[in-house]
Amino acid sequence: MVDRAASALTEKQRYEFNKLQKRLRRLVGEAIADYRMIEDGDKVMVCLSGGKDSYTLLDILLSLRLNAPVQFDIVAVNLDQKQPGFPEHVLPEYLAGRGIPYDIIEQDTYSVVKRIVPEGKTTCGLCSRLRRGLLYRYAAEHGITKIALGHHRDDILETFFLNLFYGGTLKAMPPKLLSDDRRHIVIRPLAYCREKDIEEYASIKAFPLIPCNLCGSQENLQRKAMKDMLRSWEKQFPGRLETIFTALQNVAPSQLADRSLFDFIGLDQVRCTPSAGRDGPAAAGLEVLSH
Repeated sequence: MVDRAASALTEKQRYEFNKLQKRLRRLVGEAIADYRMIEDGDKVMVCLSGGKDSYTLLDILLSLRLNAPVQFDIVAVNLDQKQPGFPEHVLPEYLAGRGIPYDIIEQDTYSVVKRIVPEGKTTCGLCSRLRRGLLYRYAAEHGITKIALGHHRDDILETFFLNLFYGGTLKAMPPKLLSDDRRHIVIRPLAYCREKDIEEYASIKAFPLIPCNLCGSQENLQRKAMKDMLRSWEKQFPGRLETIFTALQNVAPSQLADRSLFDFIGLDQVRCTPSAGRDGPAAAGLEVLSH
């Protein structure tokens, strides 16, 4: 299918777009392979919010499926939470126009959140928990085997630093997650992709974006601070974010301090004891420690 937005580009723009598209496809394919996100016979639910990330995720997965070594189905699912002003016609028209199987879950969580959360407090935490519960229930009722979310590399890094600075934990968003009840597997195929690439891709593809400020809640100021920090680093120190993300894939528990991940107490039982009569500085040091 010829993409009308891409076809309107100049030759140079089309060349750059093709490079961008290939890069995103390659990175999504690598993430899927590295974490075995999608297997033969899977029914993948792409959670479509109407933002740039989920549109890009759906578009790339549909493209990769054409030549994938395994067979899998895709269904797009949107949760209409009944926020005032939500343009409920946008996603159905887009999905129907592309012939993509979809479903719209209609649930007034907006009223629930507004009733429970005090005025002036951020609604994001409760809203996300309600949304997750509804999506999990849909997945269980419709035979969904994988739930695909549009979080990208920058989201993962922002979450890591939020937890580090404010939560006191070394924790981010895993590319593949088993839900607490062990019934659902959540995947993030955009885990290797940069937000700025996704922004450019969505702009060129001219996806019908739905603004994320419909609920009127406060901006998450802590996450915005992390985003600004990472963008500053990327500008001042190109490549730093790639290095940090690589660090998340190369964890050394014995070099940290979490006793639940490494048996520090048991080190005395597994160390190699110097043989009797051993000479040299090491032996002298042990002799001093023994007195």
